[in-house]
Amino acid sequence: MSAPHYFVYVVLLSFEVLKHPKFIKANVGYKAGEPCVYVGMTGLDPDTRFDKHKAGIQSNRYVEKYGIRLMPELVDDLKQPMTYKDAQYLEVEVGIKLKELGYGVWQA
Repeated sequence: MSAPHYFVYVVLLSFEVLKHPKFIKANVGYKAGEPCVYVGMTGLDPDTRFDKHKAGIQSNRYVEKYGIRLMPELVDDLKQPMTYKDAQYLEVEVGIKLKELGYGVWQA
């Protein structure tokens, strides 16, 4: 069995993302002024994955266009890297937690 090598990561998005009705519809509980973020999981180093998003390689369109920086402080409490199964689960949990805080959240 291979060593755990998956990461959950959060990308800060520009408030420009709030111009998209689809993003707004997915964030009915958004509190004005709170950060807008993308939550993802990857088998790559999160910095490498962010660079690929920005370069348009297997990217999420919101991250490609509006991604500012990684926010490792939002996942510091996670034991990373982790197994694929744990990353799948925790990606969703992190998104839920951030939505509960009033963040605008997008997950692929």
